[in-house]
Amino acid sequence: MKTKYLISGLAFLSIISCRAPLNVANVQTEKNISISQDLPEDQTFKNIIEPYKIELEGKMNNKISHTAVDLTKRGDNSDLGNLLADYTFEGADAWAKKNGIVDGVDAAIINIGGIRTNIGAGDILTKHIYEVMPFENEVIIVKMKGTDMQGLFDYYLKTLKNNPVSHLIIETDKDKITNQLIDGKPIDLNKTYYIATSDYLALGGDNMDYLKKGELMPTGIKLRDLFLEKFIANPEVKVPTDMRLNFKNKKNKTDE
Repeated sequence: MKTKYLISGLAFLSIISCRAPLNVANVQTEKNISISQDLPEDQTFKNIIEPYKIELEGKMNNKISHTAVDLTKRGDNSDLGNLLADYTFEGADAWAKKNGIVDGVDAAIINIGGIRTNIGAGDILTKHIYEVMPFENEVIIVKMKGTDMQGLFDYYLKTLKNNPVSHLIIETDKDKITNQLIDGKPIDLNKTYYIATSDYLALGGDNMDYLKKGELMPTGIKLRDLFLEKFIANPEVKVPTDMRLNFKNKKNKTDE
């Protein structure tokens, strides 16, 4: 029995003697630096950035327009949503006519989730547009066959989503579409349609998969730049009052 334990002990010593020696790093305790407002300000750095800060603040606080009423994104026919959808239509329509699409675009769709805040009554400043549209989304024109256009209206019937539209009328009641018009007319199955939207929606965002059936035409126009341009061109905002989305079977008509 003693021989058995001796052999086991020698085997163990043999194993540990073959292992590489463990080097323990010399770890020294350093003082933690707490990040807080009490840290001294780097005056040199402040002097460098101060002129740029002043210039940026000046641009952001520049008055570009005025609204007599609050512009909000709430509801199926939100005034801010409809206004920005109209601006999207106008910008895309002008681009289309300059680039070989003789009759321009037929309608526009934007997503309500991309509108990040409201604009209160009073002066509209540059910074307000950056707050409303902080993303770098691009205006895309989707070229679609008339036979694929029903998907647009079916999407709204299924989701009752208040994604703002321009030059579209969509009315639903229970599980049926009671009215659907593109620029005041029913769908023409033989027509080619041009729908202005954002790159986010054009690629199927918000489950708008029907748009992926079309041909995407990038415009190079950033939505935020377009909105800035439109507000500057309209020193007094005129709020759209027409009914575009009318979901009679929707329980909560104040969804954002």
